[in-house]
Amino acid sequence: MSRLAATFEALKADNKTALVPYIMCADPDIDTTLKLMHELVKSGCNIIELGVPFSDPMADGPVIQAAAERVLVNHVSLRDVIAVVARFRQTDSKTPVILMGYLNPIEVMGYAEFAEQAAAAGVDGALTVDIPPEEAEEYTQLLKAQGIDPIYLLAPTSDDGRIASIGEVAAGFVYYVSLKGVTGAASLDIDSVADKLQQIRQQISLPVGVGFGIGDAETAAKISRLADAVVVGSAIVKRMAEFGHEPEQLIKSVTELTASMRKAMDQANK
Repeated sequence: MSRLAATFEALKADNKTALVPYIMCADPDIDTTLKLMHELVKSGCNIIELGVPFSDPMADGPVIQAAAERVLVNHVSLRDVIAVVARFRQTDSKTPVILMGYLNPIEVMGYAEFAEQAAAAGVDGALTVDIPPEEAEEYTQLLKAQGIDPIYLLAPTSDDGRIASIGEVAAGFVYYVSLKGVTGAASLDIDSVADKLQQIRQQISLPVGVGFGIGDAETAAKISRLADAVVVGSAIVKRMAEFGHEPEQLIKSVTELTASMRKAMDQANK
């Protein structure tokens, strides 16, 4: 059983929802990222979503775009991100790590080499925003052959046909983008999220994570009643930007947020 499957199974048995923080790798530096990953787990996070910096992050809003720009100044590459996962695995063999990014750096490395290197480092999933399922057959087959789950996005505009096509290629979980627009956008309509998750679950048996627009413990708690995973990105990356020159304060600020979300989520699901 994969780490992702085992994690979701264990959480379901405990009537809990996964908390999935997104952080941009190497923001502000690689050592801080590594320490933050471990501290996030201690604060109650269940899966780490590690951002791969890219110069044209089309799905991301200003907060995460700025994080990518900060990291690219230091010439951090996809290979560097994979190496961070390998270091994380030296002391954590349980927590799933998924890479979130865009296709171009993977194209440059080569699909097969990426899959091999990521698997060797201990990557569990890859969320590659800009490759649609119609064009991803070779890519997803190579990932799955190495035990890496290809994770796909669904949107409020996804119809039954699109949901079904994603369900045929996705593994690990599917990620429902709960807002039209980019990361860090406006507040959520909880009722519309509930309706869409019902539609998705009629077609897909995988766990469903919800992200975009979740910035505080109250919202995380509301979504945790509906979803299998709550994904938090921009709210975390804002704090990372604020305390980028104070690594210890950065870690304290981010983990205070995730710990408050974990507590609220658990109370909501009692």
